[in-house]
Amino acid sequence: MKTPAHPPRLNELLADIDARRLVEVLTPSANVMSQPYLPWDKLRFKTPPDDLTHEEWWLRIRWARRNAQRSIDTLIDKSGAPFSYTLPDTLLALNDEITRGASGHITISEQVTSPAMRDRYVVSSLIEESITSSQLEGASTSRQVAKDMLRTGRKPQDRSEKMIVNNYLAMRRIVELREEELTPELVCELHRIVTEGTLDSDEEAGVVQGDDDDRVAVWGDGEQLLHRPPPVAELPQRLERLCAFANGGASGDYMPPVLRALTVHFMMGFDHYFADGNGRTARALFYWSMLREGFWLAEFLVVSKLLKQAPSQYVRSFLLTEDDDGDLTHFFLYHLGIIKRAIDELHAHLARKADELREVQQRIRATPGEFNHRQLALLENAVKDPDAVYTAVSHSSSHNVTQQSARNDLADLERRDLVVRVRLGRQHAWRPAPDVAERLSIG
Repeated sequence: MKTPAHPPRLNELLADIDARRLVEVLTPSANVMSQPYLPWDKLRFKTPPDDLTHEEWWLRIRWARRNAQRSIDTLIDKSGAPFSYTLPDTLLALNDEITRGASGHITISEQVTSPAMRDRYVVSSLIEESITSSQLEGASTSRQVAKDMLRTGRKPQDRSEKMIVNNYLAMRRIVELREEELTPELVCELHRIVTEGTLDSDEEAGVVQGDDDDRVAVWGDGEQLLHRPPPVAELPQRLERLCAFANGGASGDYMPPVLRALTVHFMMGFDHYFADGNGRTARALFYWSMLREGFWLAEFLVVSKLLKQAPSQYVRSFLLTEDDDGDLTHFFLYHLGIIKRAIDELHAHLARKADELREVQQRIRATPGEFNHRQLALLENAVKDPDAVYTAVSHSSSHNVTQQSARNDLADLERRDLVVRVRLGRQHAWRPAPDVAERLSIG
């Protein structure tokens, strides 16, 4: 892949400029933090302001960013320097929008707020995230085949399918652990779930690397080395520090929760604790952090699908931070944009589903004489709640009719293939047909 150009080093730029010119360079004509947060790789193609050279312009910008940066003292790079970040206007705006959209009191379709439908959407989102997160790391199973496998419980047939099943189990586990504090043991448990049966050696599942001779690195095309992680001797302490940070401590100043979750994601990728599966584990822990911080809508977001659309940009977000003296702002801006798109797509999807529901309800009401009022009420409920269960007793109680009339209503709907008869203990019950909304639309 094409890697970003390395930026000029600040100390070298300072050494090559005289004092008078330095004053001119470091006196910006506009607020640097309100301007686009460009990396050197993009800035070098722009026209500099105030008759500056590109190097002088970078010095001005990098100096202003350094003065505004916040350090995370316990999370360090390979040289021992702390990672840091700044809060430019673009980042603050994205953070506020995501905070409102993923945790606040927002107007959202009953497709999610209805308890009956909520679980269906959670499962669907977890399935989609599990598939695309695995595909990001090489799983080749098609989306439809993978969905059918997860929904039917079919056993995986190859490594790709096993990766997807593992990811799904890990995401379900993340939801269960949303109130728990992160520990190295828990990270290893999640990695074990993610990688079981997919590694060259089963003994590596859930085990932090301990031999520098077998130390993994991140490679691009062919022999292109993209990232060499820290040595194995540092990993236990680095993981302890990351867990303390993830739990809300060891970061010094206040840090917006979304940025904390993204930092956990970044550090898992930077440190690369395991032989394989680091990316899948990192993305799972991002979801854990978001849920733990109260971003309840994160359960419905499918982030990896958007990352998969441009995997090189995903890798680039790591490289830009590492190349720019550990400035996490580059990583934050890219991923905040991804999260915002995921939220926007969710709302658009829910709006479409709400429109479809209203259309079906209107069609039901527009068929006078075809259904009685009790059946109309049941069908409207069936469209909204595909997991509903109806019995002669419940239907008769709801509409104050005899149980025989209720049975007649249900039997008539069964003949039309709109409900399906099942056994519920010793009595018969009826559930909505799987395609009840489509049947009503066609009808």
